[in-house]
Amino acid sequence: MAMTDLALNDGRSMPQLGLGTWKLPDAQAPIAVRRALDLGYRLIDTAAIYRNERGVGEGVQGSDAFVTTKLWNDRQGDPAAALDESLALLGRDSVDLYLIHWPAPGQALYVDAWKALIELRDAGKTRSIGVSNFLPEQLDAIIDATGVVPVVNQIELHPRHQRREERAYHAAHDIVTQSWSPLGQGGDLLHDPAILRVADKHARSAAQVVIAWHIAHGFSVIPKAADPEHLSDNFAALDLTLDDEDIAAIDALERNERMGEDARAM
Repeated sequence: MAMTDLALNDGRSMPQLGLGTWKLPDAQAPIAVRRALDLGYRLIDTAAIYRNERGVGEGVQGSDAFVTTKLWNDRQGDPAAALDESLALLGRDSVDLYLIHWPAPGQALYVDAWKALIELRDAGKTRSIGVSNFLPEQLDAIIDATGVVPVVNQIELHPRHQRREERAYHAAHDIVTQSWSPLGQGGDLLHDPAILRVADKHARSAAQVVIAWHIAHGFSVIPKAADPEHLSDNFAALDLTLDDEDIAAIDALERNERMGEDARAM
């Protein structure tokens, strides 16, 4: 199974499929990350608020993994110190991608935080910079203030919450859309009759079908898994090609069904 890389607007690239580590305990992270890397995953996503950066760092040690971590809301006033703390836990001199985790507009700090991330990139502490959970108006604010466009916006995105307005903005600004909770947190989405029909058609799992839908749309996708069977099953989506009829059937599942927080409120 060949891993596709997505071009970033800063001239770099990132693997399209990765491992999300939200809710993965620090003690379990090294084993899960190593399993993923052994299967062929090359993108590992963590965050300061996940409190598993030490375990993730242990898991990626000695590998060429693409590592993402994130700046939590309470550190937007001092991103340099926050990244240094993350790097110490990860056991690295730099990360591949550093994201502002949420805009937290009530703090009115995210534009200054973005300016600080630009300085951290220029200093070599992170190779690329991006954001997570930003809405178009918040992206406008940081781009207008700095002229620097994030390489990635990581947002909740799955067949029942397809974020078409945000995706159109990203496409117009050459920002990679990265999907978190891409499987709808493993809920009843994976039992939806439309998903199951496509799964039966291809003799594949429902999770593989949903991941393949993300990949077909050109998103980067980071499903969380720790169980060896789930890790392997998710990775096998790379060699599943959906046809136009399959994609249209899944596109029709839009319900604007958010599972996480609203970026306007965080």
